[in-house]
Amino acid sequence: MHTIKSLFLAMGVLALVACGSSNDDNSTSTSGPSASNVNANIPTASMKYIGDLEFPKVKGGNSIIISHLDGDSLNYSIEWDTEKKSNRWSCYKMYWSNRLSRTTRYYGSPQYPSDPDMNSSYQYSVDNDPFGDIKYDHGHLCPSADRLNSANSNYQTFYLTNMQPQAHSFNAGIWNDMESLIRSWITVNSSHSDTLYVCKGGTIDKSTDIFTTTSKGLLVPRYYFSAVLMKNSSGYKAIGFWFDQTVSASKQGTLASHVVNIDTLEEKTGIDFFCNLPDDTEEHVESLAVENILRAWKLN
Repeated sequence: MHTIKSLFLAMGVLALVACGSSNDDNSTSTSGPSASNVNANIPTASMKYIGDLEFPKVKGGNSIIISHLDGDSLNYSIEWDTEKKSNRWSCYKMYWSNRLSRTTRYYGSPQYPSDPDMNSSYQYSVDNDPFGDIKYDHGHLCPSADRLNSANSNYQTFYLTNMQPQAHSFNAGIWNDMESLIRSWITVNSSHSDTLYVCKGGTIDKSTDIFTTTSKGLLVPRYYFSAVLMKNSSGYKAIGFWFDQTVSASKQGTLASHVVNIDTLEEKTGIDFFCNLPDDTEEHVESLAVENILRAWKLN
């Protein structure tokens, strides 16, 4: 395994920004039309992939970027806060060829390995798994079910650094429903030019957004989010989801009730999503009204 450390319909009432481009597939070149972009990430030798569309603006400071590769293909990336020992987000691409099912969900020992590409002092060890004695699930951010294209890609999704603590009713309930919905947007039958860019995480930066801290120091986010960007032959469109995991399953409502635009998600999280889009495209796709987002993604 090679790993490098390093995320309108202009018709009717919808705004879909046109782009004529080829499928990113498993390439990691930065993307999109050539245009002004003042907030783009600048790739470096140690953060080679941060110019890809799934990446938010990297935070810097105590945070590091780790990108996991399966062979020459980028599997997923994370931003890890080394001081808090917590994942801020995981981001990844979905396209027809990595939606092929060639393996099954990993089961092994350890079930949740330490990240081999992170300094051990920055993360929890398998022998001291902070999830081991608490009531929360190991909540995948890049889901196992999104990476059945190879055994190695699937295995990597079980790294402890790709996990956040989730109440079981939330993890197996509306969060799982959202993951299934996102998978339905890209299938093996999708056009080879279609790509989905996904960034998911839990809130760890504001004390008011942290539900609790466990005896081992593990932060338990109160809120979870997902930012999704679709690129297809029509252009770009984006959608955000925002959840309070402390709300009981019976009161979570429908997925549509959790939809927000990306501007709102950025206000809630302090994260600049899809910063590598040209500025005019980013502004359009991120500010669309919720009712138009629901229509564009066929959720109304």
